[in-house]
Amino acid sequence: MKIYQSLTQIPQDIKGQVLVIGNFDGLHRGHKVLIDQAKNIAAINGRKCIILTFEPHPRKLFRPDDPPFRITPYRLKMKKLEDMGIDAVISLEFNWDFASQDAQHFIDKVLLNSLDAGHVIVGCDFRFGQLRKGNPEMIQKSGILTTQVSHESGQDGKKYSSSVIRQLLREGDIIAANEDLGWDWEIQGEVLKGDQRGRKLGYPTANVSLNDVIHPAYGIYACLVQIIGENKWHPSAANIGIRPMFELQFGQMEAHILGGFDRDIYGKILRVKLVKKLRGEAKFENLDALCIQIEKDCQESLAILSRHKRI
Repeated sequence: MKIYQSLTQIPQDIKGQVLVIGNFDGLHRGHKVLIDQAKNIAAINGRKCIILTFEPHPRKLFRPDDPPFRITPYRLKMKKLEDMGIDAVISLEFNWDFASQDAQHFIDKVLLNSLDAGHVIVGCDFRFGQLRKGNPEMIQKSGILTTQVSHESGQDGKKYSSSVIRQLLREGDIIAANEDLGWDWEIQGEVLKGDQRGRKLGYPTANVSLNDVIHPAYGIYACLVQIIGENKWHPSAANIGIRPMFELQFGQMEAHILGGFDRDIYGKILRVKLVKKLRGEAKFENLDALCIQIEKDCQESLAILSRHKRI
């Protein structure tokens, strides 16, 4: 899958194609309905299916002080789109200059002049341009064939929403969030060097910063860890939060890979799939009490993961 980050990079074979426009944070079941319909239209007409999206997410620009909210940061979003069979992605920088252009300017400059869009597919709630004054009807009136898809609900009639999925993650309801997503949510990040307290306690952890990914409910989770570039998924127990015993300033994830794993993986990129929340964060009377609870968490995680489809 080719990724283009500037309109000046667009080759001729990307123009005149079926274009799907949206932010697509989460790429949930509702988004899949929209994209599948676009892929079908493209196939019937012998065209490519192209995604037009924006980075960073507009909410990051308009509400910079909000807590992290991304379900699928850029790297993960691109990987999910590739898995969906998208031919190419045009990922445009969303800055104040872009946000301030009026809707007709977007149609003329982006859709007509730069992309020569053959067919535009959008959700029924799609709005664009300054003050969100643009709508699908404006695109249709410009001469571009436009299809609106009610992508909020799947074939089962259930409505899907990125906002609802964010709330489920914030509550630690990973199972319900995954059901709405249609795939297993994951956190990706580089293993960073920490204070090595876990190693001193006998439970070494791989520390990963959450960065701009939404912070799920703080607590202990049974999870699966994969080192990017390898195939194996490792059963693990992870703490997400500020570690009340040690009072970290920022929330982070610390995954203890079970089964005697003892490799140096600093600098490696991990994929971490949370499977089930075990408990919330807690402060213990002393380190001995903490170690006893950690061992219980490890054993409970193993029991849960032994029944999981990936083990």
